[in-house]
Amino acid sequence: MGHLDHAAFGWLTPALSYAMACIGAALGLRCTVRALAATGRARRNWLITAASAIGTGIWTMHFVAMLGFRVSGTDIRYDVPLTILSLVVAMVVVCAGVFAVGYGKDRNRALLIGGLTTGLGVASMHYLGMAAVRLHGGVTYDPVLVGLSIVIAVVAATAALWAGLNIKSPLAVTLASLVMGAAVSSMHYSGMFAVSVDVSPSGATLPGATAMQFIFPLAVVLGSYLFITSAFVALSPTADERQASATAQRPVESAAR
Repeated sequence: MGHLDHAAFGWLTPALSYAMACIGAALGLRCTVRALAATGRARRNWLITAASAIGTGIWTMHFVAMLGFRVSGTDIRYDVPLTILSLVVAMVVVCAGVFAVGYGKDRNRALLIGGLTTGLGVASMHYLGMAAVRLHGGVTYDPVLVGLSIVIAVVAATAALWAGLNIKSPLAVTLASLVMGAAVSSMHYSGMFAVSVDVSPSGATLPGATAMQFIFPLAVVLGSYLFITSAFVALSPTADERQASATAQRPVESAAR
């Protein structure tokens, strides 16, 4: 049985992965607030941005945390197509959940469906990412901890969508994002603690890419996307600001006539 180290770089990867989860949650919540105040194409675009932010934040959190994952007695590689598929799954299912809430007429029903869909999607992303791991040995899971991680994912997703519907102020969004980041991190590490590895030492070359060859560069790109999108959202006017600007311009236009 190989010894598993979930934080080979100390607190660096858990702290950085938590920060990524919080940023993705905060950006997703802000975009959802903007979407609910908009109509037509603008609502759709804000919802897509919210889904991409949340999905990117969750995926980046997972794989930044995986940078610190080590198993004694074996190297670790990642199957590139499966890893990319886990990112696509995260984006698609979060988008489905966010759209269910954004366009659902019955908010409670939409919240339950969206939370369940998104939570199961987040769990699928996690375990697809784990299926992409290549090492010398066999991987098994504790079913109780796997079940716990799925429950946490569903509860966290439902809470995030509820927050998007009910929390409006920037301070409240910030607090909700910190809680959501903790929930997503808890889901990840409960899933990781479910893992056991029976190492079979071998000199054969493992297929796939190392974390630094593939995961790290992609995480940097996606992290940059989150920061750039955060700046865009922060600088774009809200619906109230646009309405106030339009109201202020009307007396000027009337006077000019």
